[in-house]
Amino acid sequence: MRHVTVIGAGAWGTALAAAARRAERDVKLYAREAEVVESVNTKNINETFLPDVELPEGIFATSNMEAAVYGADAALLVVPSQFLRATAVELAKYLPEDLPVLLAAKGIEQKTLMLMNEVVEETLPGHPLAALSGPSFAKEVARGLPAAITLACADETLGEQLMQDLASSRFRIYQSSDVVGAEIGGAVKNVLAIACGIVEGRKLGDNAKAALITRGLAEMMRLGEAKGAEMETMVGLGGLGDLVLTCNAMQSRNFSFGFAVGEGQKPKDVLASRVAVTEGVANAISVTQLANKMKIEMPICETVHAIIHEGQDIDGAIISLMERPLKSEFE
Repeated sequence: MRHVTVIGAGAWGTALAAAARRAERDVKLYAREAEVVESVNTKNINETFLPDVELPEGIFATSNMEAAVYGADAALLVVPSQFLRATAVELAKYLPEDLPVLLAAKGIEQKTLMLMNEVVEETLPGHPLAALSGPSFAKEVARGLPAAITLACADETLGEQLMQDLASSRFRIYQSSDVVGAEIGGAVKNVLAIACGIVEGRKLGDNAKAALITRGLAEMMRLGEAKGAEMETMVGLGGLGDLVLTCNAMQSRNFSFGFAVGEGQKPKDVLASRVAVTEGVANAISVTQLANKMKIEMPICETVHAIIHEGQDIDGAIISLMERPLKSEFE
């Protein structure tokens, strides 16, 4: 797979374009924004979404989707979760038949409660699908700092090929066949990262954050099991690994959003000050709705939803979590 197209030039899409270029692929980067195209092509930098990070030479950006996919051997789909369907519908007009699609969006669609792979399977039928997930801040990947992630693909031969073609000495990839597990981990960890940010911003201590991460992992595993994921995936890079990263660093948009809310800022004001999408905000709705539909107990995610979208008092929400009926840890 010599020619790789990346659809979506946000921070993560740009970082994956850089990683693919370091793996010696020919890379095209599709961006809706004309200023992003100009910045990447003339300065080797995405000044809008990934400023101050010099990209490898040879990435060609374009705002023409048809031109972006022309001659591609694989397409990386890297757009915000709630825009994935519309992007895939547009992409279907130009995508060559049987071209592999590597999905790097993380979330659950609000209207349908579909996982991202389910949305792609519906909108791009017949295209081989893989999913990329794991602990990876965009800025660090774009700079070429070491990272390890998981590539999940039901077709093991295709997964092996994609893994070999995109890996490099600074971007290690592990293969998996559990696409559903990768999707669940990527969606739920964003909501839990907001919760950890709230705990940090509220100065509730390290004990509280450790408990939240551990019990949050239990929620992730319950939803994953209900959707047919493999439990090994939930404690691997795409589950626990991504969770630990995003729950402990201000580089995480979800953690930093939660931190600001925990300090007392209004969620709408924090979002209004940002250019990039904070995925956990929308996914707090869809994760909670999916859990309720499947009768899965996810009190931490439900509490995040209540704080962000229903205006629940943070201190009252914490008390409600702590005073839930006592039970066995592994029920």
